[in-house]
Amino acid sequence: MVHTPIFQPYEFGEKEKALLDTDGHILLPGILTPETCERLMSAFRKILDLTPSSAESHKPTHYAAEYDSYLESLISHPQMLDLARRVLGKEIRFDHCVTIIRPGGNGGTGWHSHEYAEDDPSLGFVRIFFYVSGFEVDDGGLKAVPGSHHYRDANIKADTDSALKTGWMAGKTHPMTGEPLEIQDLSAPAGTVVLMWTHAAHAVTPRRANSDTRWALVYAYRNPGKPSRARWLTPEFERKRIPGAEGLMTLY
Repeated sequence: MVHTPIFQPYEFGEKEKALLDTDGHILLPGILTPETCERLMSAFRKILDLTPSSAESHKPTHYAAEYDSYLESLISHPQMLDLARRVLGKEIRFDHCVTIIRPGGNGGTGWHSHEYAEDDPSLGFVRIFFYVSGFEVDDGGLKAVPGSHHYRDANIKADTDSALKTGWMAGKTHPMTGEPLEIQDLSAPAGTVVLMWTHAAHAVTPRRANSDTRWALVYAYRNPGKPSRARWLTPEFERKRIPGAEGLMTLY
C-alpha cells in the first residue's frame, strides 16, 4: 500500500526525545503537509455535521476515527507509528482519537492532567496533537508546566494560573533540574504537531471572540500493561481489521 506522507521532513532523534522526557512536551512546528491539513479539515467538517442521533450513543468528537475513514487510516500510518515508537518503543497500543474544535469565544480549558499507570513509570502514554490552524499565546494557546509529568499525578486541577501556583505547584521543583516549577506559555504556527506525556499539567487559554475556529486533533498511544480510562473505542471498532493496525487495538 502506498501511503501519502502526513509529515514533512522533521527531526526527532535523541536530542528531541530528551527534551520531551525533560519537559513533558515538545513542539514540531509546521510539519503537517498541506494535503494532510486539507484532508483533516474535511474530516472536521464531516464530524461537525453529525447529529447525536446519527452518532448513536457515542460522541463523534471522542470517537472521531470511527466516523471518518481518513482519520481511521492515520492510526496505522507508517509515519504516525514511527513517531509513536520513537517515544514509546516498539510495543504500543492505540488509545483514542479526539477532535478539539474551539470556535471564537471558546472559554479554553483549566489546568489538568491525565491518568495512566501512576504506579509504573515503565509504562508511557503519549498524546500526539495535530494543530491544523496553530495558536497564539493569548488566543487558544496551550500552556504547560515543564517537569510536571515526572510526578505522574493524574489529579492536577486548577481553574487559573494563580490557583495552580498556590495549589499543586507550590513548593515543587523539577525532578531533573531542581529548579522551581514554572508555567510556560506556548504558541505554534499552522500545521504544528505537539507531543505531550499524559501526566503533564496543561491548560488552554480562551479563544478571542473575533477569532476563527481553532482546529486540532489528538491521537493517543501507550505501552500496554495497564487499563486506560481514556480509551474511547467501541467494541466494534476494536474488532475492525484496519490495514497496518494488527495488534494496535487490543487492550494489553
